[in-house]
Amino acid sequence: MKKILTIQDISCLGKCSVTVALPVISAMGVETVILPTAVLSTHTMFKNFTVKDLTDQLLPIVEHWKSEGVTFDAIYTGYLGSAEEIEITKKIFEMFKTDDTLIFIDPVMADNGKLYPAFDMAYAKLNAGLCGSADIIVPNITEAAFMTDMEYKTEYDEAYVKEMLDRLAKLGSRVAVLTGVSLSEGKTGVYGLDTRTGEYFNYQNDRVDAAYHGTGDIFASVAVGGLVRGLSMEKAFALAADYTAETIAVTRTDPKEPWYGVNFEETIPMLVSRLAVDLAV
Repeated sequence: MKKILTIQDISCLGKCSVTVALPVISAMGVETVILPTAVLSTHTMFKNFTVKDLTDQLLPIVEHWKSEGVTFDAIYTGYLGSAEEIEITKKIFEMFKTDDTLIFIDPVMADNGKLYPAFDMAYAKLNAGLCGSADIIVPNITEAAFMTDMEYKTEYDEAYVKEMLDRLAKLGSRVAVLTGVSLSEGKTGVYGLDTRTGEYFNYQNDRVDAAYHGTGDIFASVAVGGLVRGLSMEKAFALAADYTAETIAVTRTDPKEPWYGVNFEETIPMLVSRLAVDLAV
């Protein structure tokens, strides 16, 4: 069985970060090992949440794994809460990276044109440096704008997207993928660049007119799970985009529609069956 290490926080309530990555990747038939950077009572959209920082535990945990001969087929990073955690993550890559280990980075730090309150431009530049260690990075347009010093735009064309991808590629990753790219009315999806071939790829599906916390974590978890199971990049990202959209659509029909996250548990059977079909083709 393939094995993925995911490095991000645990929000005990909220359907994001590890509480999404662990069940979703596991459902895709991949062992999921977690390295929690912090434990929060809820995600940060709640008021008065509690938080226990675990930065001082990260290296002791991975050093124990190293002594046990543990290896990973992929390392997937999400929300990293500090500059120190970014530096520790680089060390973890050095400890476990082999020619066969996929490094997949979701540089979670911003959305809708703004950095999250805990971060500043110095952090954004450190995150850009971390992305240089990756095989695949999946920033949204806001995160990419901060990392490439490009103007953030809500209305843009394909030339803007390609320029942003070209600048992201210069950070050093093998593949750069922009999420939340909308090139026509009523559509959204991903646009990527494979630096090995110089080829761009694009996948668009119907936009669901709703926004929920944690959907980026769902997207990234499905994408890395699909890649480790052997899907091509195009298939893995199409699956991630479709599953995320379907989960949002299903959540909107819930009369008790939870404001803090999506009902991904309800759509896991769809994910499993779609993955089986994609692997069989």
